[in-house]
Amino acid sequence: MIPLAHGLGGAADLPIPSTYALIGAAWALTFSFAVIALAWRQPRLDPDAPGVALPAGLRSIADAPVSRAVIAAVSTVAFGTLLAIGVAGVPDPARNPVPGVVYVFLWVGVPVASLVAGPVWKVLSPARAVHRALCAAARRPPGVGLLRYPESWGRWPAAFGLFTFVWLELAAPDPGSVTAVTFWLIGYLVVTVAGLVVFGTTWAELADPLEVYSSLLGRLSPLGRGAEGAFVLRSPLANLAGTAVGAGSVAVAAALLGSTAFDSFSLFPWWRGLVSDADAAGLSPTLVSTLGLLVFIGFVAVSFRFAAAATGGLAPAERRKMPARLSYTLTPIVAGYVIAHYLTFLVEKGQATVILFADPFGAGRNLLGLADRDVAYVLSAHPALLGTIKVLAVVTGHILAVAAAHDRCLRLLPPAHRLTGQLSLMLLMVGFTFTGLYLLFDA
Repeated sequence: MIPLAHGLGGAADLPIPSTYALIGAAWALTFSFAVIALAWRQPRLDPDAPGVALPAGLRSIADAPVSRAVIAAVSTVAFGTLLAIGVAGVPDPARNPVPGVVYVFLWVGVPVASLVAGPVWKVLSPARAVHRALCAAARRPPGVGLLRYPESWGRWPAAFGLFTFVWLELAAPDPGSVTAVTFWLIGYLVVTVAGLVVFGTTWAELADPLEVYSSLLGRLSPLGRGAEGAFVLRSPLANLAGTAVGAGSVAVAAALLGSTAFDSFSLFPWWRGLVSDADAAGLSPTLVSTLGLLVFIGFVAVSFRFAAAATGGLAPAERRKMPARLSYTLTPIVAGYVIAHYLTFLVEKGQATVILFADPFGAGRNLLGLADRDVAYVLSAHPALLGTIKVLAVVTGHILAVAAAHDRCLRLLPPAHRLTGQLSLMLLMVGFTFTGLYLLFDA
């Protein structure tokens, strides 16, 4: 089954005992916070910093109408082909590449690519391409919708869309079902295109779950835009500081972090036994898994809201705004867990998915000789290296999150509370680090 066993490996992957890794990671994060607090006294992260300019020709090629049209056409055809395979291809998920494309490339590959090259889904989005075509046919500007997007909605629609995906992946009765995955894709396309028609491109920026996810991690890319739109290389943390926040921002981060944690947690034998016992007692396993998923997402949201607002020196109204204003600082943690939790899945299950394109319709073909290929287990064959990468990804993500939160607090908190106001958030980060590594390696 494609969606299972994402966090391949365990405590045996580590070159040191897992207990030492957990304690060392917590101490590394605490020490980093102490160093940052002492050495970083003034805000430094500027999303408008000039950076290092890249050749002007890069922008000319990337932003050229022909380039955008070609990318849109290829993306739309690829998405349409995927839907055709989902509808008319072989129903066996072990022979159909659709679940693999969605769970591996769409859910993991796009965010990883965004970490390198910025918000790539904004360019690849087939929904945006379809919307542009509809606007061209109607001779309407693509950025303008029929109605104004309600400001109070914020990113709540995106958070809900992300939840539908992780529910399908982690709690649905048959996550690997070709039909279920195809229905999600169709629903995503229909809702997104309809939202674009009604609300314009604001819908894609705030409500499209895949674009919001891609844009969030794209803020950690070293590739940015200068004052006139030229490509520049800039500190990823400086790019991150320019992340727009608002209603639903905490919910988006909680859905991403909580679902990843639940994915690891669901591999514990006692949890699987609990689900089986519930089934035997007449309770729906889907209901039990859904409740478990909601508990994890809710815990991340509630604990972060409490920690971010637990500061003095601010009026109650300002304290209530702190969780949303600090929500983007969780992005490095999300990125760290994406790499730690899904890296093996992306590299090795990704190869297996590509091989399935040899004969997706069950016609006895061997397109491009793919059926003759074998999966190269380049990471699973080196467990010590894999374990080290996982620990480094999680710890680095948390350290970057602490740095981003520290810089943001320097801008938001009064001088007398700039350090003490961060302590509860720091303790939460340590707890996230310890718990995340424990789930990764002991599940």
